[in-house]
Amino acid sequence: MKEIPIRNISSILKDLGSSGDFLIRDARDLLSEGDMVQELHRHNFFYILALEKGAGEHSIDFISYPVNDHTVFIMRPGQVHQITLKNKSRGYLMQFNPDFYSPIEKTAKQIFRKVTSRNLYQLDPETTKKTFSILNDILREYANKQENHVEVIKSSLHIFFIELLRQSPPPQHLPHAAGEYMQERLTELLELIRLHITTHKQVAFYVERLHLTAYQLNAITKATLDKTCSEVINDYIILEAKRYLLATSNQVNQIAWQLGYEDASYFIRFFKKHTGHSPEAFRHNFR
Repeated sequence: MKEIPIRNISSILKDLGSSGDFLIRDARDLLSEGDMVQELHRHNFFYILALEKGAGEHSIDFISYPVNDHTVFIMRPGQVHQITLKNKSRGYLMQFNPDFYSPIEKTAKQIFRKVTSRNLYQLDPETTKKTFSILNDILREYANKQENHVEVIKSSLHIFFIELLRQSPPPQHLPHAAGEYMQERLTELLELIRLHITTHKQVAFYVERLHLTAYQLNAITKATLDKTCSEVINDYIILEAKRYLLATSNQVNQIAWQLGYEDASYFIRFFKKHTGHSPEAFRHNFR
């Protein structure tokens, strides 16, 4: 049974003759031999592509984004993507394991969760100038490796995330405090779903883990995503099914088993109900 190709930092660093949990590279080095073209795969680390000048196309979880100037792409562990990055692009690629940047302080943790809940940031010129100054400093610290350089990189990442957060104000229809609280709970819910979806598909499990009532959790998902919690869970199951259908050659019954369904026919009906296609038709039409 084939898994979706998963890339990890240790392999990347080994190819570069290095080691660790963090890597930053100048995009010009990645594009020294021409355009960068990567087929569908997933990572087990955070992936941040920040472009001062950009051209190409980037698909993250089957949503296609044009690669433009002044853009920042953020991918969370587990997401799938494919990218074509033209060799005239300029910027930085940062990659780090979840353990490398895992702030303990509550505010820093909230900022990181909020920022990484989005895949794309389109920056204004002033913010671009600030963020790329920070990235220049991070690259210099990474290259020179002076005393306490890891701590300096983590501090600079915190400032970088603050700058990105300023590009994503809380929902306008919610008071600021309510928006902060609901977004934090939503981020926790999505992480729990990612970790437990193969064995737990019922709202009750997530209600218990978040110490909320079903009413409270549904109020949060309705306010932030305009969906019930059950719909959020179902959306993630469908997304993960699409990942396997398009990124592997596994049979549908194998994919059903990977997603925690013992009855493949039930999974097929579930998938068709939510997409309008059978799994095989989806694979044929969208691959």
